[in-house]
Amino acid sequence: VQLQASGGGLVQAGGSLRLSCTASFLGDVNIIGAWFRLGPGDYRERIAAVRDGGVPEYLESVVGRFTISRDSKTKTMYLQMNALNLGDSGVYFCNTRGQSRQWGQGTLVTVSS
Repeated sequence: VQLQASGGGLVQAGGSLRLSCTASFLGDVNIIGAWFRLGPGDYRERIAAVRDGGVPEYLESVVGRFTISRDSKTKTMYLQMNALNLGDSGVYFCNTRGQSRQWGQGTLVTVSS
């Protein structure tokens, strides 16, 4: 598996989780990495994206709560998720911003009330 996401789990609303992704493309500083969440109809919604050393971009609904970061030396990308709400539940995946790599196994985030 080329893309490996981990760190999901069950958390109460208001809690935090930190997702991790390891992928070979994250060693290329010119490739923008991103986190996606699986939605209805198998649509993968882009949650956050960042180029190495670049300005992150976020889905409006997670601004101020989620933080994306990456380490090109370790080929790892993170998504710190704070103040989680029920709408954040889902399966999270990592890929290039353009979804150019074969999808790996996502990690399930379940937010309970």
